[in-house]
Amino acid sequence: MRILLLCHGFNSLTQKLFCDLNSTGHDVSVEFDINDAVTEEAVAMFKPDVLIAPFLKRAIPASVHENLKCFVVHPGPPGDRGPNALDWAILDDAETWGVTVLQAVAELDAGPVWASRSFALRPASKSSLYRNEVSEAAVAAVIEALEKLERGQSPEQITEKLSGWRPSVSQVDRQVDWQNDETETVLRKIRSADGMPGVLDEVLGKKVYFYDARPCHEALDDAIEPGTVLMRSGPAIAIKTVDGAVWIGHVRKASKDGVKLPATRAFATQSAALTEVSGGYRDISLKIIRDVAYLHFDFYNGAMGTDDCRRLLSVFRTAVASDANILVLMGGRDHWSNGLNLNLIEAAESPAEESWDNIRAMDDLSEAIIRTTDKWIISAVGGNAGAGGVFLARAADEVWIRSGVVLNPHYKDMGNLYGSEYWTYLLPKFTSAENARQITQARLPMGAHEALSLGLADRLFEEDHSAFPGAVAAAADRLASENLTDRLCTKRKVRARDELSKPLASYRARELEQMHKNFFGFDPSYHVARYNFVRKVPKSRTPLTLAVHRAGKNKRRSQPSIFRTTSEL
Repeated sequence: MRILLLCHGFNSLTQKLFCDLNSTGHDVSVEFDINDAVTEEAVAMFKPDVLIAPFLKRAIPASVHENLKCFVVHPGPPGDRGPNALDWAILDDAETWGVTVLQAVAELDAGPVWASRSFALRPASKSSLYRNEVSEAAVAAVIEALEKLERGQSPEQITEKLSGWRPSVSQVDRQVDWQNDETETVLRKIRSADGMPGVLDEVLGKKVYFYDARPCHEALDDAIEPGTVLMRSGPAIAIKTVDGAVWIGHVRKASKDGVKLPATRAFATQSAALTEVSGGYRDISLKIIRDVAYLHFDFYNGAMGTDDCRRLLSVFRTAVASDANILVLMGGRDHWSNGLNLNLIEAAESPAEESWDNIRAMDDLSEAIIRTTDKWIISAVGGNAGAGGVFLARAADEVWIRSGVVLNPHYKDMGNLYGSEYWTYLLPKFTSAENARQITQARLPMGAHEALSLGLADRLFEEDHSAFPGAVAAAADRLASENLTDRLCTKRKVRARDELSKPLASYRARELEQMHKNFFGFDPSYHVARYNFVRKVPKSRTPLTLAVHRAGKNKRRSQPSIFRTTSEL
């Protein structure tokens, strides 16, 4: 089918739909919801069989939905209505929630239901739930709706009573009452706003928005006044509640120029006087079980700043020094890695200098992985990855990837950034010259199957996000029971051969030469793109890589025709 995705922005759900619908043979194009005229023009140009709206902030124009079948993906169960469905579900502490694919009509969220899915609502942030349970349920429901449409079936009759329109969640609805709210209530309020817009509060004399809240398990003096800032740990500060405390990992200054930053960075002077607690807010951890070392690094939104890279490298070296024969790089639950921390760069006194420090720290980490020849290293990619994070994962001997993961293995949309992390060495080594060109030039997201077919991954796991770590551990245990001597011997020989052919230092020097031009050269494209990304400046047009109805079909990336599965590897 010809499917037009109409969206406010190319967010995680839209990207997953784009990848999955393309992989199942549909002809997919994307249009950003700029205004009614642009949407009407896109429909006239592409002539879709159906329009799907996975992420909109306003209604589809009547001129479109009255003349074309339009499916709206609503992040709530049948009968739920309103713009902040998932926010309300978290605030209400719902046990289960769902996703509904309904037909667009004049009244918002009131059209016929074509498909729906439900899921348990785990205690997690809105962005985590949206990226995992909501996205997976949405894809399944959309595919069911399309199959019904192709078979000429009719939509379902809604048996649930419409719950009535629930308005947008206001800051008043989320406001933390430090004198009365228990820890779980505070966590729910902040989790309901994670990603955007955050929870507005005043702390240490500044009005800020809170994000990235975690429970604090440290022993506390009950006599301390709720709302008091107690201590710091890594990027986070702890704030007392009536029955405990919460860690606040990130905040954004409540002003037009505010950038989301680690809390200890935003309150640099005040937090320096706080007691540092080791491991209170833990974003890096190492666990060694028999012959396997598991290195977890769960950085907020997958962004790895200069200090994050250096801390991770230090723990990586500890793992390498252990007796484990296998080292599994686990990343985080929602993100494996998204490369440079653009927010920290944007807030730096010299963004160019911070960019330079950050990329070299990423390179140091990547080089350490490549040069480790006495351990078999596996990148277990259970969460999404982008830019340098994809190539950091490929530095390992194997990449094990979860089927629901979406990768963005390109830099060019960030102002034609060249990229580093030794990708000019790693891609030809693990893929092919043609695949390397396609991966870096396409500027498109890809699903796990495509990553497998192109050589960005070596093994596919069908488990969901909750079962993936256990499946990885079982597979790593089986591998550890084998004799790895031959594997490691071959690995050392290949590394020595590659070094003799062309030293790693040469790849790094060439990549950084190009990156230096991006950061310090006359072309400001990278700095403009970063500013727009960090400050969420709306797009004025849809990139031609996505809007193939505007670019012409010759611009579309070809889809892989053969998918390898775990059993074939």
